[in-house]
Amino acid sequence: MGKKNTPILAAITVLTVLIVVLLALNSVRRSAHIHLPEADVQQGTESGNMDGSAIHQIMVKPDTVQSVIATLQRSDQYSRSVTVEQIWSGGSGISSSDIYVMGGWTRVDTHGTDGSVRHSLTDGEKTYIWYDDETTYFSGAAGSFSADNEQSIPTYEDILAVAQEEIFAADYRSYSGTDCIYVETRVSAQTKLCWWVSVSTGLLTAAEKYEGDLLVYRMSAAESSDSVLADYFVLPDGTALHQGS
Repeated sequence: MGKKNTPILAAITVLTVLIVVLLALNSVRRSAHIHLPEADVQQGTESGNMDGSAIHQIMVKPDTVQSVIATLQRSDQYSRSVTVEQIWSGGSGISSSDIYVMGGWTRVDTHGTDGSVRHSLTDGEKTYIWYDDETTYFSGAAGSFSADNEQSIPTYEDILAVAQEEIFAADYRSYSGTDCIYVETRVSAQTKLCWWVSVSTGLLTAAEKYEGDLLVYRMSAAESSDSVLADYFVLPDGTALHQGS
């Protein structure tokens, strides 16, 4: 009787061992894919970073938004248009600029209400300025001149200088189809500032300023594509300023 049962017992033993091995392997596979998220990481929504790969969004709150924005970097080559509206009692004024960035240089073409165009080129050390189709231009040290000032726009670096207790809201929001970090600050009882910073380009997409309930300033930007950016970094006398010239 013992001999007759030997094959059956052997088969049962082998089957039992296989089941145990399979269960163990399955457990190992599951364990290898378990990642405990850090407390400040929001799993779920993903967004492309500047090199196109997927990144997890960090939880943005009033007490964390400054550290998140501090990690952003502006794209080093792009072109876009910026519209700025200044609003006052009984009227408003609108200006627009075309911006080109490449090789450390920024060009701003500001369109005046009279149809004139002011051209400025700066790398933070040197600045060149001319108007319309003039063949002569001003050149000098940049000093306090900056491309951001020329565009009449705030920058997200301004957010880093705000006292944390002045930040009233911060989260992720979409602005005209662009995924942004939204920040709202109150610099006084009457003054409210709002920023929308693109998470993919690190550029300021929009900004607003309110005095009480009245909107007094609005800025918005639209990305554009210029296949030959280098053409915009040439002075009226033909001197090329773009990187590699």
